[in-house]
Amino acid sequence: MGPRLTFDTFDDIRGRCDVAPVRLTVKEPGYDDGALVPSDRWSPLSAADAELYRADDSTPASVRIELVHRPLPDLDTDDLTGRLQVAAGLDPLHGRWPANLLGCATSPGNWATTTEDSDTRRRIGLHVDNFDRLPYATRHQSRRRLCLNLGPGPRYLLVGDRDVQQICHVLYPDPEQRYPHTDDVRRYAASGHPLRCLRIRLEPGDGYIAPTEFLPHDGSTVGTGQPSVAAFWLGRPSNAS
Repeated sequence: MGPRLTFDTFDDIRGRCDVAPVRLTVKEPGYDDGALVPSDRWSPLSAADAELYRADDSTPASVRIELVHRPLPDLDTDDLTGRLQVAAGLDPLHGRWPANLLGCATSPGNWATTTEDSDTRRRIGLHVDNFDRLPYATRHQSRRRLCLNLGPGPRYLLVGDRDVQQICHVLYPDPEQRYPHTDDVRRYAASGHPLRCLRIRLEPGDGYIAPTEFLPHDGSTVGTGQPSVAAFWLGRPSNAS
């Protein structure tokens, strides 16, 4: 099915969302070879595209992306450490979401994608998380993740328009035996199958709830001159309320 966004009218997301095709990196500094990244050919999300990505009452949580906002305390622009301390004590959505902090990531400005391999320090591009390690058949039941942008700069959520079950179904004659992985997303794109990337702007205090083990995704600070701190919490399975 691919990602679905919760919003009331197109005006709620107008000017905040763009789409672009993706490409695979080849010997690019700072990246895995073969990482999947958006091209620089961004187009504003049209009203017609917005309807394609819009969630309704029948949309399962496994593909639903909910945009949220949490007011933040005043912090000095250069105080990144203070933001980490805020995250450690934050009840992110006033009791609506589990308050066990997964971790924080500080990203410099002007990075096309932000997630790094902790062993190699190279960026991995669009990827699927694997905290729950669920196989193909139950992958949609993985826990969703809450991310809040703690600033000081804006950042983006990047998300592919195919979910990892769709991708494995296309690639493999017997996908039931698979444990979906980022390598599958890369193989799908390398085989010439269509994949677009949706980009959603998050100002400080903005965030998202998304099934990051089911949808290829990453963060981005491209076009922003400031770093930003992203804080992450794991929530309930997608088949829970």
